[in-house]
Amino acid sequence: MLRTLGITFKNLFRKPFTVMYPKKEREMPKRMRSPLFALTKDKDGIINCIACRLCQNICPSKIITVVPAKEKNEKGKLYPEKFELLVEACLACEYCVQVCPTDAIVMIRVFGWATDKKEDLILTKEKMLEVYDNYKDLISESTASFLRKMQTPPRKKEAEK
Repeated sequence: MLRTLGITFKNLFRKPFTVMYPKKEREMPKRMRSPLFALTKDKDGIINCIACRLCQNICPSKIITVVPAKEKNEKGKLYPEKFELLVEACLACEYCVQVCPTDAIVMIRVFGWATDKKEDLILTKEKMLEVYDNYKDLISESTASFLRKMQTPPRKKEAEK
C-alpha cells in the first residue's frame, strides 16, 4: 500500500502531458491513416477519376459508390457522375487509394475534420473536390504512386553493382 501511495505522490506533482488542441497541434504520425478523402484534379482543374470502379470493387466495407457519366468530359475521358463514400464505415485500409490507376482518390492526414452530424460523414464528389481544394498543399504524393515507385525493378546498371 505504501508503494502505491508513493507512485501516486510521485505523479501528483508532475507536469501534465496534455496537448491543448486548438492552440497547439500534435505532430502527425508518419504512418497514420486518416479517413479524410479527396478527389484530385489535374492542372487544368478537371477531375482525375475515370469512373473505372476499381475502388468500389476492392473496398472490403462496400462503402464506395461510383456511377459513371454517359458522356465524356472536355478531354474525352470518362468521369463519375456520382461518387459517394461513407466515412462512418471506412476501415482506413487504403485499398481504394492503392488500386486507383489515375491517383484520383487520396487520403489526407489531418486532425480536426470530425463532425457531430451524420450527414457530414457521407462524402459526395463535390465535398471531396472541396476537400482537395482546401488541403491541396498537403497532397504531395499519393500512396499509390509511392508504391509503384517502390515496386519498379532496379535498372541493369544498379543491379550489376
